[in-house]
Amino acid sequence: MRPVVPDTARPGQESVWDYPRPAIAQRSDRHVLIEHRGVTLADTRHSVRTIETSHPPSYYIPPSDILMSALRRSTRQSFCEWKGNAVYYDVEIAGDVLRDIAWSYPTPTPAFAALRDHIAFYATPFDGCFVDGERVIPQPGEFYGGWITADLAGPFKGEPGSRYW
Repeated sequence: MRPVVPDTARPGQESVWDYPRPAIAQRSDRHVLIEHRGVTLADTRHSVRTIETSHPPSYYIPPSDILMSALRRSTRQSFCEWKGNAVYYDVEIAGDVLRDIAWSYPTPTPAFAALRDHIAFYATPFDGCFVDGERVIPQPGEFYGGWITADLAGPFKGEPGSRYW
């Protein structure tokens, strides 16, 4: 395995290689917006983002800024060594059902208490996910839920060859 060479961060960019490991959660006032089939699913300036070495941020949105009637709890669950047990949600908008497309930590570990009652979304299937008006690029890979914006320098976990980073 070759060592990872981080991309050079340009002025105004954050390198995901400067993010900490283990991950941390931090409040964000960036404008996060999710739209699908002409419906605004989420719209907030009160998210919590998680950051971790090599990963673009995941944005966790408070329920008060989500169209909660579009979410249905699914049976999927997972475990994060830092955040705890996650539960998942399906989203149904205009007859379109997106399975296991959102997740939350109902009882996060103490270090991630800010995530309680917040929900994150995979960007891939939605018509549009935006941060401060910029359409995000979904983090590559089947499992990862980060949102890539132009103010981030990679490479990003999930790209081909990144399995053992």
